[in-house]
Amino acid sequence: MDIDYPVLLAMFQAEAGENLAAMEEALVGLEHSPDDAERLNTLFRAAHTLKGNADSLGLRPLAELAHALEDLLDLFRGRKLPVTRERIDVLLESVDALRALVAAAQGPSEAGAPPALLGRLHAATAAVERRAARRAAPAEADGGAAAAAPEPEAGVELRTQRVAVAKLDRLLDLATEIAIDRGRLRQGLGEKAPALLDDSEHLYSELHDLVMRSRLVPLRPVLAHFARVARDLARSTGKDAQLVIEERGVEVDIRMAEGLRDPLTHMLRNAFDHGIEDAALRRERGKGSRATLVLRARHDAGGVRIELQDDGGGLDRARILARAVDRGLVRDAQTLDDAAVLDLVFAPGLSTAEAVTELSGRGVGLDVVRRQVEALRGTAEIASEPGQGTTLTLRLPLTLAIVDALAVDVAGQTYLVPMEWVEECVELADASAAGVVERKGRTLPLLPLGRFFGLSNAATRPRVVVARHDGGELGIVVDALLGARQAVIKPLSSQARGLPVFSGATILGDGQVALMLDVAALVAQATAHPAGLAMDSSYQRKEK
Repeated sequence: MDIDYPVLLAMFQAEAGENLAAMEEALVGLEHSPDDAERLNTLFRAAHTLKGNADSLGLRPLAELAHALEDLLDLFRGRKLPVTRERIDVLLESVDALRALVAAAQGPSEAGAPPALLGRLHAATAAVERRAARRAAPAEADGGAAAAAPEPEAGVELRTQRVAVAKLDRLLDLATEIAIDRGRLRQGLGEKAPALLDDSEHLYSELHDLVMRSRLVPLRPVLAHFARVARDLARSTGKDAQLVIEERGVEVDIRMAEGLRDPLTHMLRNAFDHGIEDAALRRERGKGSRATLVLRARHDAGGVRIELQDDGGGLDRARILARAVDRGLVRDAQTLDDAAVLDLVFAPGLSTAEAVTELSGRGVGLDVVRRQVEALRGTAEIASEPGQGTTLTLRLPLTLAIVDALAVDVAGQTYLVPMEWVEECVELADASAAGVVERKGRTLPLLPLGRFFGLSNAATRPRVVVARHDGGELGIVVDALLGARQAVIKPLSSQARGLPVFSGATILGDGQVALMLDVAALVAQATAHPAGLAMDSSYQRKEK
């Protein structure tokens, strides 16, 4: 039988990535709990699986290094060698080397594993006479190897298959096209449509749900990586801190999982540099010398909520406000509440660091977090108690593919506004009103969307969609409200990517193309072109 080696190699690389992530998380946890038998078994199984799979594909350097790593883990598991920080360092370096070898693997190789790293692994086991131990208890050694491979439950057959993301994207496209065709068919059939189409509605709904669920992946492997990141940051900053990960079966769209790594990295780096105190200062403040950071994820209101909480010193509001005044972000006499002051840490170029370091001082960390999270159609918020710590909260949709949106009409064209941006919709009493209006005792800047796009607003009593943005609220003036839509959003074509106020497009049930508005970009564009919007820069949102 012919074997498709490239396909097998791709499957191996995907599975190896998961095993290495699990090993990394378990090693960091083992450093703090050296007697944790469950973590040791997890490590041993992952190393054993990686070795066997690499050997079957002829990847000799991988198999050799995994075998040496497995030998050291076996001594830990048999309580013949104590777990120390130095040995954990060697094992983590081995995981890094294995990851690099997995990424570079192209086919069978006769080369050996990195000799320097192999030497360090062998040196770590030199104090134990392993051969004598194996001769004394060969049956035990064989039993340990057999236990490394997880056994399936009796009577249960678990069959899985890896699918390329491009195929999942295509499945979603097809499901969307079916929905569009159904809408056209329903319109064409008129009154007969319900009788002919309703019977198949449950089949389409089930198909759609299956397609969406097939795109969901566990969030745990993404979060597990940050146990290693936190350990490395603790070593580089000299601060004693441990990251605790709390997550219970949260799944997100595969594109969402890919987009979360960078903002979470910036959040963790910021916590170590600005939040966590050194051990001496923590003891002076009556805290334990070891700081605790908690990274938790859970489902929340139809989406996902991710929090990074530390028990550090909290944010210095006076310093934040002073730096914001120096940067010209606020006026010296401007009065801001606590929430508005804390929100300033997301402003571009603002940093409270006294000096530029490898971690911070450039004023780009949390600014990047907010921009990247908003690109995922989420929000980023911060809360802090002086002396008690800081919590950064990300709220994200479950999927980037399906968007709950409000459809609006402007000069006969349909546009979509993401529901997460919408505060409320009101009628504009005076169609000639321009610039700003009063709302709940506050000044609300208006953006006539038709005029902004160079179109003519035809409505005599236009509607205003009150949308949130970083600086407050914006009233988007439209001709009519067309109601809520659940749309499958696709990226803009290369010809349309130069349009900064749109984040994507969809095809409606009647075949019409509708563009998704990017509210944050609208505000930025309108502010840069005052002719399109009379913006009151002192306006700040105070109410929810």
